[in-house]
Amino acid sequence: MDWLMGKAKKREKPPVEEKKLYLEPKYANIKLDNLDFCETVKLPDGICINEWLATFAIAFFNNINLQYGCISEFCTQTLCSTMSAPNSTTYTWVDEKGKKSKCTAAQYVDYVMTSLQKYISDENVFPTKYDVVFPADFESIIQRIFRMLFHVMAHIYHAHFEHMVLLDNEADLHCLFTHFIYFSREFNLLDSKETVILDDLIELLGLNSQSKSKEESVTANATTAR
Repeated sequence: MDWLMGKAKKREKPPVEEKKLYLEPKYANIKLDNLDFCETVKLPDGICINEWLATFAIAFFNNINLQYGCISEFCTQTLCSTMSAPNSTTYTWVDEKGKKSKCTAAQYVDYVMTSLQKYISDENVFPTKYDVVFPADFESIIQRIFRMLFHVMAHIYHAHFEHMVLLDNEADLHCLFTHFIYFSREFNLLDSKETVILDDLIELLGLNSQSKSKEESVTANATTAR
């Protein structure tokens, strides 16, 4: 009798399936056969791991910033009122004091890049002089950097992949993303809970099969050594 009291329950609409342009095979079919990311991300003998992490963190920061710059004119307050990502994900900015704030995608990316630029420019965090050592919490800083950069890439894929296609830049984006994931996995810089929203893309690009092949190779070598 709820309907007599004006309390009739509304029928819930079935969730609308998210269209993911980046999952279409014609855009994921890029040639990476000549690029051995497994080898390029490995720590060379005699190299300090913090130096290696710092070098790649700066390189990924510059390249992801460049990729976002290609589509920044499309990342407007109207089109990107939130920092959206695949699977209805929305990121909220959290500053160094733990204060949360909702913002547009453009503001979020600006916060990310400004924050990371401060890290990179700080000699106490990213030392360039021989007698200055890396801070004790450097690995956690690198993990934060990679987490923030992943958020930017997730937004690009979710909201601006069509713009990347128009600019004929999707192959470069996939290549950068592939390299980024390989490096992150090599040094455990990203939690799987973070990357799960792009697991379908990771699978499509064959990154999981590549990872499995690597694990099988390591296991085989260990068995042979016995």
